[in-house]
Amino acid sequence: QVQLVESGGALVQPGGSLTLSCAASELTVTRYTMGWYRQTPGKQRELVANIDPSGQSIGYRSSVSGRFTISRDTAKNTVYLQMNNLQPEDTAVYYCNAKDYPSDYWGQGTQVTVSS
Repeated sequence: QVQLVESGGALVQPGGSLTLSCAASELTVTRYTMGWYRQTPGKQRELVANIDPSGQSIGYRSSVSGRFTISRDTAKNTVYLQMNNLQPEDTAVYYCNAKDYPSDYWGQGTQVTVSS
């Protein structure tokens, strides 16, 4: 059974950093487009960053470009989201996603709260 398990969410002060991890089982991260999404109450889930199977195509939403970095460790079959200079508007539940049409898998989410 495919599982994506996120970890690393926490309460952090503005300007701080966090690294989220997404450990995958029963799928290989290099065969899927792996993405990080986030969602706040009452809003639609939005794409934050993704990386294609080759690892050559990486994309970020404009509001996090230059602050967030998506990466993967093929040996650990894990995808990361390094988040720097966090701001209150980054507060959300962050979800890991794996897509290879028609397959579409989600993790359970990890809470990131940016507050002083």
